[in-house]
Amino acid sequence: MPEAQDTALHKENHRRAIRSFVVRAGRMTPGQRHALERLWPHYGLDLPGGEFDLDQAFGRQAPRALEIGFGMGDALLALATDHPGQDFIGVEVYPPGIGSFLLRVEQAGLTNVRVVCADAVQVLTQHLPTASLDRLLVLFPDPWPKKRHHKRRLVNALFLNLAARVLTPGGQLQIATDWADYATAIGEVLPTRPDFTPIEADSINAGRPETKYERRGQRLGHDIHEFVYRRQ
Repeated sequence: MPEAQDTALHKENHRRAIRSFVVRAGRMTPGQRHALERLWPHYGLDLPGGEFDLDQAFGRQAPRALEIGFGMGDALLALATDHPGQDFIGVEVYPPGIGSFLLRVEQAGLTNVRVVCADAVQVLTQHLPTASLDRLLVLFPDPWPKKRHHKRRLVNALFLNLAARVLTPGGQLQIATDWADYATAIGEVLPTRPDFTPIEADSINAGRPETKYERRGQRLGHDIHEFVYRRQ
């Protein structure tokens, strides 16, 4: 690797030491803990030394979508239920939520869902093969509303570099937020990317399910800002 490129990569990795999430304190209920221990071998993906073999993980080849920070998993569960011919990966850092979600996956009898418990940036950088996703969803990420915390926001130029790498040509990037200033920042950075083209609202593929945080934003009177782009 040329010295300049190596230096740039080092600086980029240093910047990502600022995480876009905080693992907040919270106790796991006995049910959540039991679900996580029992169901992880069926639905969990442990981080490999290199890249995931997604065909092996799902036992087939199929279009694949990934949701970052799925929370309670409402959207991910609905998508996986409605599209059995596609595979869905959820990345989340909150173990109690993962435990609850895995119970719902089991109850729904779904076989097309896998879960990763890790930093999404690490997953996108190190563990997803190039052009391995047909859809990438970031639905109502932590807005980090205080100005001094804006550097922790997930969606930025570096994130778009990672999204461009893991999406297939023609793959879809979908971002939603109910925070106006976050939407402004996203709306400023996306148009600078020649490798992403906006999709007109009337051609968005079947929309997306509503999420818990979306409903909360609506109750607070927040406008919902949606960004849907196609990877060139």
